[in-house]
Amino acid sequence: VQLVDSGGGLVQAGGSLSLFCIASTSDLSIRIMGWYRQAPGKQRELVATVTRGGTGNYAESVIGRFTISRENTKNTVDLQMNSLKPEDTAVYYCYARRLGAFESDYWGQGTQVTVSS
Repeated sequence: VQLVDSGGGLVQAGGSLSLFCIASTSDLSIRIMGWYRQAPGKQRELVATVTRGGTGNYAESVIGRFTISRENTKNTVDLQMNSLKPEDTAVYYCYARRLGAFESDYWGQGTQVTVSS
């Protein structure tokens, strides 16, 4: 499974950005897709995930500001980020998890999001 993520950039605090990710497969065992981020000197952390059925899970720090959406027919997962803060600055990685007999995690190449104060 290959994930291609895009959409990052530079934005002022309070602004908005959208991230996009497309997977190379429509495998039904890809049950979870989402986004993680890693800031300089910090560990990679969960931003948001969504199941194939549409159930979302968000980091507490982004609740009310970020919205994750998934389109199973297009193998895509997007992240709408509003009210961005400087602490949201990080490399954002698309993520997918295959469940079942061949459980595996997959990652995109990452896209930089920079929020200026």
